[in-house]
Amino acid sequence: MTSTDSTPTPAAARPGGWAEFDPWAPSDPGPPPAPRGVLVLAWALVAALTAAATFAVADAAPVRGTGTITVLVPAGVDVAVGVAAVALVPLLFTRRSVVAAVALAVLAAVSGAATPASTVGTLQVARWYPVRTAAWVAGAGVLGHAVQALWRPVGLPLGWWLLCDVAVHAALFGWGAYGRERALVLWSLRDRARRAEAEQERRVAEARTAERTRIAREMHDTLAHRLSLLAATAGAMEYRPDADPAQLAAAAGRVRAGVSDALEDLRQVIRLLRAGPEDLGPVPGLDDVRRLVDDSRAAGTDVTYERTGDDNPPAAVATAVFRVVQESLTNARRHAPGAAVRVTVSTAPGEVRVRVADDGAAPGAVAPDGVGTGTGLVGLRERATLLGGTLAAGPDAGPAASRGFAVEAWLPWDA
Repeated sequence: MTSTDSTPTPAAARPGGWAEFDPWAPSDPGPPPAPRGVLVLAWALVAALTAAATFAVADAAPVRGTGTITVLVPAGVDVAVGVAAVALVPLLFTRRSVVAAVALAVLAAVSGAATPASTVGTLQVARWYPVRTAAWVAGAGVLGHAVQALWRPVGLPLGWWLLCDVAVHAALFGWGAYGRERALVLWSLRDRARRAEAEQERRVAEARTAERTRIAREMHDTLAHRLSLLAATAGAMEYRPDADPAQLAAAAGRVRAGVSDALEDLRQVIRLLRAGPEDLGPVPGLDDVRRLVDDSRAAGTDVTYERTGDDNPPAAVATAVFRVVQESLTNARRHAPGAAVRVTVSTAPGEVRVRVADDGAAPGAVAPDGVGTGTGLVGLRERATLLGGTLAAGPDAGPAASRGFAVEAWLPWDA
């Protein structure tokens, strides 16, 4: 709950007042500009009460024997005070409300004609200012009416008059402070709701961006793998034009099918990016690793595949395994043409270990045209880290592969 001794920063800074932007936000010191209709109605009501009080005070006869000094005041003084009080009322709805309320308290010390406007000033200041300021204004109102009772005729003994004076101003002060505190609480709740809504929109936007980034990463991995297969197959056709026509026809068929699959992947990613990332279709898993190996063998790569263990990891872990093998085979074709590649996938309760190693580029082998983005292994390492695992890539330290390159990943899951 906001302290009554501090004034929050408004939702929209002045000039012009916050009512134009946010009718529920607390203002900086001073009330916001009141609507013209409300201002006219309040002024008319106070003017009517002031007129009634002026006539009552002007017609009041001096009361003797009360222990106070009674002075006969010309009726013109009361009328002048009433007119001045009515003229000050509009200022109570501006940033000069404190000055206006103190001036009305001074006028109340001269004549009871200023009492209606002075009480409205106490209420208005308590409604829009901190307790410290409003208490001083309420005290000025009490003092002004106490001075009035000392030299003007009143209908009560002085003691009772002072008691009523303090009670009325305390009630006005408390009512205004309660209204202010309630407005601050309502503003705080509305501000929290606005912030929560903005935060939710930000989270949705971030989630959408993250999902689109994931789509781009998935499509990069898939397309890079398909295109590297196409490049390897086309390279074999280029350097072996004297091969058996049936083999050339089969290779051309694989190129045609690969191009068709790549185009379909492009159509899918464009459709998803246009319509939204809600549905990426089925994600690849461990069973699809065999398809990667078969495609690489069909493209002419010597691939050995071994899988141990019958445990089935979660979909996210299985997809990560698939992407590790896919990117590693793509890199082997790109950077170590003609190399023999060994793929090993070991599953155990709660973990999966993946190792893809090659024995280095074959002598005289030519790498396919085109270079990658250089971010494939970075993306794999990030994927493994997000799953709580690790990924290492570098020269193979095995005894039989001194010139090769190896990628090893360890991915845990809750068994």
